[in-house]
Amino acid sequence: MNPPRTDARRHHDPTTRGFASDNYAGAHPEVMAALALANGGHQVAYGEDDYTDHLQQIIRSHFGPSAEAFPVFNGTGANVVALQAVTDRWGAVICAESAHINVDEGGAPERMGGLKLLTVPTPDGKLTPELIDRQAYGWDDEHRAMPQVVSITQSTELGTLYTPDEIRAICDHAHERGMKVHLDGARIANAAASLDVPMRTFTNAAGVDLLSLGGTKNGALFGEAVVVLDPDAVRHMKHLRKLSMQLASKMRFVSVQLEALLAKDLWLRNARHANAMAQRLAEGVRAVDGVEILYPVQANGVFARLPHDVSERLMKQYRFYFWDEALGDVRWMCAFDTSEDDVDGFVAALKEEMAR
Repeated sequence: MNPPRTDARRHHDPTTRGFASDNYAGAHPEVMAALALANGGHQVAYGEDDYTDHLQQIIRSHFGPSAEAFPVFNGTGANVVALQAVTDRWGAVICAESAHINVDEGGAPERMGGLKLLTVPTPDGKLTPELIDRQAYGWDDEHRAMPQVVSITQSTELGTLYTPDEIRAICDHAHERGMKVHLDGARIANAAASLDVPMRTFTNAAGVDLLSLGGTKNGALFGEAVVVLDPDAVRHMKHLRKLSMQLASKMRFVSVQLEALLAKDLWLRNARHANAMAQRLAEGVRAVDGVEILYPVQANGVFARLPHDVSERLMKQYRFYFWDEALGDVRWMCAFDTSEDDVDGFVAALKEEMAR
């Protein structure tokens, strides 16, 4: 038997695209070019490099002079590190029941971060001051984990958006009760593009204390960052990042990707395109009898309900996931490289399967 070849080769069809996740997309060519630019020669390890230093200037241009970025490997790491930084060992985090930290992070906030999640059912993935109050109590009760943080997601796991005023109301409400506010911004670029406002408008200007800044879903190869917006609210970020195994030795390769996205407008171009493709998809789907769109399409995701057997057949042509398989709910995500032909082909295939 011949041994397998060890030379690099392509193992997939680069023309294949689906609607399973914006994580399925490759890295944007401008990001890949930035990685090549950062390669070669020696740079100081563990974040003391020139690229990470320059990233701080870019982050402050977006989030104000007190902002500081701590690059990490991935979104779960960003969320766990950030939430640890604003909680005590007995602290708890209030979040939507559908929040990524509750549903899709494998128990990492609880097991790795030692955090108690206090969840609240929401109709659209969004918390409100009234919903927060369902869990915001018992600070002096030693039998109950102490609510110390409210974590919101922008855009939410259901593809909906908070307005800046809604986030400001949440921050005011949380701060009045002695709690901090964390924003999971895995798709923060899509939110800013849809709202047509700078990211600071619904983060530090609205009272958010720290955020997880997404890069991977917006065209990076890998890498996110915890961005501390209020230095007085956060403790020992450097130590927590290392303790949580999120300190990259060759950090320049994370930082240069975020620089490529954020230094100019690549982050915004990518997000606007993904959002536009989701709108095109929603418009096409609305014309198909028997398919129901479940939530407002405000970012780059479309949630729909259709017959289970239709979804199963369609999945053989295009990858996507059930959101609630029992109800027949599915999620279709668009990315920076989703094309009009991709969308139109998917809608045509959906119509054909629905007609069978």
